[in-house]
Amino acid sequence: MNIIDVLIIVLYIVLTLGVGIWISKRASKGLDSYFLGGKSIKWYYLGLSNGSGMFDVSGTAWMVGILFLYGVKSFMFMWMWPIWNQVFIMIFLAAWIRRSNIMTGSEWILTRFGDDRAGRASHLIVAIFAIVASVGFIAYFFEGVGKFMTIILPWDLALMFNDGVLLTSDQSYALIIIFLTTLYTIKGGMFSVVATEVLQYGIMVLAGILIAVYAFVTVTDAEISSVLSREWNNVFFGWELEGSWSGKYEAFNSLIDTQGYKMFGAFIGMSLFKGFFASIAGPTPSYDMQRILSTRTVKEAAYMSGFTNLILFIPRYLLIGGIVVLALAYIAPEMAVSSTLSLGDLEIILPKVINNHVPVGIKGLLLAGLLAAFMSTFSAFVNSGPAYIVNDIYKKYFKPEASNKHYIRASHIASFAVVIIGVIMGFFAESINSLTLWITSALYGGYVAANFLKWIWWRFNGWGYFWGMTAGLFIATLQFLLDQNKANFEMGSWLYDLAQIPAIYMFPIIFGVSLLGSFLGTFLTPATNMETLTAFYENVRPWGWWKPVYNTLKKEDANITKNTDFTSDMLNCIIGVIWQSSMILLPIYFMVREYPKMFVALFVFLITSAILKFTWLDKVKKYKN
Repeated sequence: MNIIDVLIIVLYIVLTLGVGIWISKRASKGLDSYFLGGKSIKWYYLGLSNGSGMFDVSGTAWMVGILFLYGVKSFMFMWMWPIWNQVFIMIFLAAWIRRSNIMTGSEWILTRFGDDRAGRASHLIVAIFAIVASVGFIAYFFEGVGKFMTIILPWDLALMFNDGVLLTSDQSYALIIIFLTTLYTIKGGMFSVVATEVLQYGIMVLAGILIAVYAFVTVTDAEISSVLSREWNNVFFGWELEGSWSGKYEAFNSLIDTQGYKMFGAFIGMSLFKGFFASIAGPTPSYDMQRILSTRTVKEAAYMSGFTNLILFIPRYLLIGGIVVLALAYIAPEMAVSSTLSLGDLEIILPKVINNHVPVGIKGLLLAGLLAAFMSTFSAFVNSGPAYIVNDIYKKYFKPEASNKHYIRASHIASFAVVIIGVIMGFFAESINSLTLWITSALYGGYVAANFLKWIWWRFNGWGYFWGMTAGLFIATLQFLLDQNKANFEMGSWLYDLAQIPAIYMFPIIFGVSLLGSFLGTFLTPATNMETLTAFYENVRPWGWWKPVYNTLKKEDANITKNTDFTSDMLNCIIGVIWQSSMILLPIYFMVREYPKMFVALFVFLITSAILKFTWLDKVKKYKN
């Protein structure tokens, strides 16, 4: 590496640590200050922080690989996460969640199911889910940043012990970056996280613009058209995925065939099915929900969620599109003739391009930007996960009366514990892709059914929530263990066949088992007391099957009105998904010089933005707070 690039990276790390530690003094007032910033941070800073937290390096490396291989259609792979969640939150869920006025997602559950045994069981299971999810994401980041740094940086940091490898080079790099990020995150809580993430967002946007400009200037239209086919640029699809590669690039079609997405129509159908239910279930109890709860008012919660959508996708896909254009021009010919082409080759396209095809200066800024992407997402989870350990388990069940200083110290210990367990899990991860599929298809699958029902059905109770989540997490864990051990099963056995099923296709099974647990737990136990339900409904005002609760409230207050916004909210969500998709397609088409399609995407973005102004933004402006 050139000394200029090294200096840029060192300057970025020093600046980030300096800002994070300098602002950390504001986090010592108590748990509300430590985990939510005292609900005093302005919505646009939280929006920038939220967007920055979603701009992670592991996800970026994965998206570069799938865009390279599958073409424009690959943006639909993002529905597995599902990214629609951000649209549903923006349209109505942010307001529902923020009205609760609490600290964590599991504490929010108590306002829905009460504080009896059933309520506490539901409260405990969602806290456990939040902790497991945080550990899983830390393992995901550990795997991604290690691979990334090893290929980019020239120094071999492998540690040897008695002629054996104690730590590989990528594990050493990952541990160093994680240690530095953990320092300021634990020291400053939400204040440090938001301050550093706003700084990191600016660096990431600059890096994205620079790489897009460099790729646009150095790679010609002719070079792109010689590699890409019309099918690569086609957003529409049939039931079966037709390979978009031809000639000397035919090997890429064979790679597509091995990934389990050949029946593309079924895959998209499954993603749509999952996307709807996962989105309406609301955000998982992680940093996204924490940002909503940190806003000053209900109105600002909605503003923040909409702003996150607006500032995230275009700069992120400029960066992804720029990397893919350079890869198509310089790396595709070399990969196509490889006799051992695999999914792992796609995961290292990003660092390979940066290492070999980006000039001095831009390389340093791009590396700083991607390092910022890792640090911002990692710090968000390190700050959110321990909130559930300290506030929802330790404080509630073990030490209800203690000083703020004691709880802050407990938060520091919990943060270190979450990081250590996540790192240990990362040591045993097969690849970024395996962790991605586990988190998106299995872990989230266990979350969806119970959290979908909690919004829309008054009879759904705490035991239904507990058994629905427990059943889902149990099946999700079995699916993960099967996937991790598929090489050990005898070929032709039912376990072998089951382990070969792509994780996304397991979602209906996980969802169905979780749904069964939810219904059995609900109908075999008494309903939540009406006092809890009326307080929840009056405060949150969701739509759905709430007639008995609404009728009880109507007797007490004749002026209360029913939420009849289901149809308008769903229409806005459909428009929002199209709006979100246009922001992904716009920079991709721009980078591959498909100008007619780029202008169509721009037109769709402007039209949907105008519609949402009248149907969503004007409505939000009328909120009382």
